[in-house]
Amino acid sequence: MRLASLLTVTAALLSLAAVAAAPAAIAAPPTTRTVTQLSGDLDVHDPALVTDGPGGKWYVFASGKPDKGGGTIDVRSSADHGRTWTYAGTIWDAMPAWLRETVPGANNMWAPAVHEHGGTYFLYYAVSTIGHNDSVIGLATNTTLDPADPAYKWVDQGKVVRSLPASDFNAIDPEVVEDATGTPWLVFGSYWSGVQMVQLQWPSGKRSADPTRTHLLDRKIPLNAVEGPSMISHGGWYYLFSSWDRCCVGLKSTYRIVVGRSKSITGPYLDRDGKALTDGGGTTVLASIGHQIGPGGQSIAGGMLAYHYSDGNAGGLSRLGMRSLTWSADGWPQLGAGLPKARL
Repeated sequence: MRLASLLTVTAALLSLAAVAAAPAAIAAPPTTRTVTQLSGDLDVHDPALVTDGPGGKWYVFASGKPDKGGGTIDVRSSADHGRTWTYAGTIWDAMPAWLRETVPGANNMWAPAVHEHGGTYFLYYAVSTIGHNDSVIGLATNTTLDPADPAYKWVDQGKVVRSLPASDFNAIDPEVVEDATGTPWLVFGSYWSGVQMVQLQWPSGKRSADPTRTHLLDRKIPLNAVEGPSMISHGGWYYLFSSWDRCCVGLKSTYRIVVGRSKSITGPYLDRDGKALTDGGGTTVLASIGHQIGPGGQSIAGGMLAYHYSDGNAGGLSRLGMRSLTWSADGWPQLGAGLPKARL
């Protein structure tokens, strides 16, 4: 679960920050296509979407729940291109002992990211506690996503990045992206000094020998309510998406998805108005609309953007949402109203 959902004591400050710094939105384009709503098990926080899984299935990995699988990462699958979702269990039956020893009091794993490289699936996740940056990003690997495959087994690979109370950053909400040369990078961060990036290496998927930590995004207002970064490349640009404001408090959620872009993977990232994301810039892609309140915790795969939202038709319960992702003539992301019927 993202840190924002846990900072209820800061609600008043966050509300003021959202009003003071809300950037212009990219409007969803008009569409005449019929869209299909999602159904099945949609009880998801922080979805990591995979659209090219074994057997053509789609998968969503999500933050764990303390009462399921010992708080380890939740998994759901879809056999009809994202329309219907079925619960597929958790990656383990319990959190590895080193996680509980590293972060005392932690009872679940947060905000996964899944990246395939060389026939191996790399699953990054975070472990932390309420409102603290005593946190760790860990890694598990598998050669398949299909639980029915005899080779299916998530192997614990240990720590990737650690933050401590004295750190100026928070090691949660990981995402992995490869640059044009195939070099992998880990994007992460929540509150504190905002979004960070470090270089990884193959085949381990762990941090490289380069000690550089690059600062990519900072709102420059209290409480720096930004988290959940995700990144993709398109048309010679790298796009950095993030979730801003207050998450996961039902009908009071103010989460929204914001974007900037850069020609270099390490930045600087600018919004549509040319303002640097390290100086409070950011262009809103998706905010509350209709019964979908506080969308965020996003991931992108196969031309689809997956996110969670608080359902205004269900008392604010968390739900999985998806929208098709297209691009404007000047290269900025646009979102459709849901799943295009043509994909089903």
